[in-house]
Amino acid sequence: MPGVDSMYAVIGAGPMGLATARNLKKYHIPFVGFELHADVGGLWDIDNPHSTMYESAHLISSRRMTEYAEFPMGDGAPYPHHSELRQYFRDYAKHFDLYADYRFNTRVVSVAPNDDGSWSLTSAKDGVEKTENFDGVLIANGTLHEPNMPSLPGEFGGELMHSAQYCSADVFANKRVLVVGCGNSACDIAVDAVHRASSVDISVRRGYYFLPKFIAGRPTDTLGGKTPLPRAMKQKVDAAMVRMVVGKPSDYGLPDPDYKMYESHPVINSLVLHHLGHGDIRARSGIDSVNGKTVTFSDGHQQDYDLILMATGYLLHYPFIDKALLNWRDGDAPSLYLNCFHPQRDNLFLMGMIEATGLGWEGRNEQAEMVALYIRQLRDGKASAAALQSRIRQFGGERLDGGYNYLKLERMAYYVHKDSYRKALKQHTASLRADLDNRTSRSANAV
Repeated sequence: MPGVDSMYAVIGAGPMGLATARNLKKYHIPFVGFELHADVGGLWDIDNPHSTMYESAHLISSRRMTEYAEFPMGDGAPYPHHSELRQYFRDYAKHFDLYADYRFNTRVVSVAPNDDGSWSLTSAKDGVEKTENFDGVLIANGTLHEPNMPSLPGEFGGELMHSAQYCSADVFANKRVLVVGCGNSACDIAVDAVHRASSVDISVRRGYYFLPKFIAGRPTDTLGGKTPLPRAMKQKVDAAMVRMVVGKPSDYGLPDPDYKMYESHPVINSLVLHHLGHGDIRARSGIDSVNGKTVTFSDGHQQDYDLILMATGYLLHYPFIDKALLNWRDGDAPSLYLNCFHPQRDNLFLMGMIEATGLGWEGRNEQAEMVALYIRQLRDGKASAAALQSRIRQFGGERLDGGYNYLKLERMAYYVHKDSYRKALKQHTASLRADLDNRTSRSANAV
């Protein structure tokens, strides 16, 4: 069991890494942070060479539903620009005095267990490698930086790029553009292309639910929730509301989803349907073959393109550690209790490997607080930590899906139901904190 002076390693200084660092510091757990870039913010810093940000990007969820509760964003537009978010994370790091705890411009090369249960971490800076031992490791390097680049069925004779490489709409100037995919980034980028390209098509294989960013002048994600509906009723009511407000995807030439509302992440975009409805963007089916600059779609239609942009998402990527050590079996994601606790290793945590509609950064902060409290209480031999440890040991691969039948897709492998997940976090945190509060009260009374 780690001792009082145990040192932990935190990998990453993006939103999840910063929340992890803040909570370790809050509960007096010594740590060293490692960050590839020269500053905090992760992908929200467009100057970070590893960022997948683009010039026009804004927050998809609204600021009040996304911010950390103990560090609110200032007033401003409901959907802030990425530059405002970069400053937000820098301000957060300054406010909680986190800069001094990080080693910037430092790459983690490898993480491996030692015979005594500690971890050997090798890092590199300016070409010089350094190996150190840590009592525990918290991996928070993000989930949206390793491009998922499927092969095209043939050889394309034009320019081929992934959305991770996209930065500015200048790349589309006077070109015939095909965007492959229909997630949030795909739709944002297709809308960008409308203003520069000679033509814009979007290739879509499966149906999506589309939500506008505003309903009745309010951010869509701020509506509802005061009176929770049963799952089946909520799916029907919300789907009916969406059809009333924006219609069906097939009204715009897109396939209708063959699954229920919330069984996949919805697209939140007020403009892509507008441009589809005006013919500025044309919907195409899935790609059947590619020959030179000619693409043949599954419905038999053929079209020539100068540029294909693959907005096909991202892969979980932890290149510095053996996948087996993360309990990564045959699935698309590591199998961990609450997406962060290893069932057998009490000092290895995967932070932020979680997606849920409406979870925001506060939901991730709640995860970080729970983990920090667990480390603290396990170190101190508290019954609350032993109880949680026992629950983690019994983990059999289940996830908190709230009864939703999520699509069996790689990008949905670590998706959870927000309310079910946050309820579990709060229950564990309350138990761990009660143990801490009891001890603190006794110490105060003794003084």
